[in-house]
Amino acid sequence: MKKKAILDKDEERLIAEYERGAFKPVKSQAMARKEAMEAARRYTRKGARINIRVSTADLEMLKRRAAEEGLPYQSLIASILHKYVSRSAPQTN
Repeated sequence: MKKKAILDKDEERLIAEYERGAFKPVKSQAMARKEAMEAARRYTRKGARINIRVSTADLEMLKRRAAEEGLPYQSLIASILHKYVSRSAPQTN
């Protein structure tokens, strides 16, 4: 007997949207794949190393949160920094 897969809420939502026909094929699969691969390569490229000092308590909380997310704490820190610097800069008058 085949076991039923356990899906999280995001996976269930994606399947429901797919079954509803919410996804449309792109005109050029090869071009879309190439663009996605290039974007992933740019995003994952590590170009610089930094050293920072953080409190022991903050580091422990970061490690705990990273474990909850299922990724290395350094990746979580890099993601947090990326999200912070990528958001729209506030307007100054």
